[in-house]
Order: sequence, then structure tokens, then C-alpha cells
Amino acid sequence: MSIGVPIKILHEAEGHVVTIESVTSEVYRGKLIEAEDNMNCQLSNVTVTYRDGRQAQLEYIYVRGSKIRFMIFPDMLKVNKTRIKIFSIKFIFLFLFKECTNV
Repeated sequence: MSIGVPIKILHEAEGHVVTIESVTSEVYRGKLIEAEDNMNCQLSNVTVTYRDGRQAQLEYIYVRGSKIRFMIFPDMLKVNKTRIKIFSIKFIFLFLFKECTNV
């Protein structure tokens, strides 16, 4: 089984600053150190914003892939526009599917 385009883009984002929103509405922004095929992510130099608006600085954090609502990647990733369009369509579909099944 080969990995899909979204996971390839996730791996290309390693070493760049990304933003992750968790299913608990916490937002993590930091340098993506490592990403696994199941979307588990390790970040360094992280700024976390909690649901109530408080912020904290963390040296490292590990986010389980199943707890990620969405991710924001830097615009400078070395991908062509076709791959980004495919990724956007699949990611939006995945997000909507997850939201519908969590009702």
C-alpha cells in the first residue's frame, strides 16, 4: 500500500513551521520535526494556544494523528499546484467526512 498525496505533503513539511489544531480546539504552532504516516507529529519550539486564549511555550510536543482536526502548511513547500489542488480536495472531503461521522 502506498501513501497518499496528503501524507507526502505532510512529510515535505518536515523542517518547516506548521500550525496544528486539535479536536479539543487547542492550536499548536512550531517546527515540524517528524511526521509519521498515521499523521502523528512531533514539533519543537511550540507556542500552544488553549481554548480560553491562554498561551504557553513548550520545547517539544507530540500530537497523535487521530487528534488532529486540521493542519496549516507553509506556502513555500516544494509542490506543484496540481498536487496542492488534489490535496485540498481530499483534505476538505476528509474533514467533512470526519465532522459528519462525529455528530
